[in-house]
Amino acid sequence: MARYGRAASKSVARTMRKRKSGTLKSGRSGKKVTSRKQAIAIGLSEARKKGAKVPRKRTTRATTRRRTTRSSSTARKKAA
Repeated sequence: MARYGRAASKSVARTMRKRKSGTLKSGRSGKKVTSRKQAIAIGLSEARKKGAKVPRKRTTRATTRRRTTRSSSTARKKAA
């Protein structure tokens, strides 16, 4: 079973070529991207925005915990 779709693979390949040529820039700061992992992350992010078959981002325990506390507090407010 494939993890990523064809469109996602193409997007990652495109960003890797940009990184190798030295023209890949990061989002906000506009700094040149030299990290291989960062380039892959940018490619997958672009693929997600286009609607390609890409798994969801992993969440850390802290964000999950925050989400559950928020949802439980909103449920309490609605009940009251």
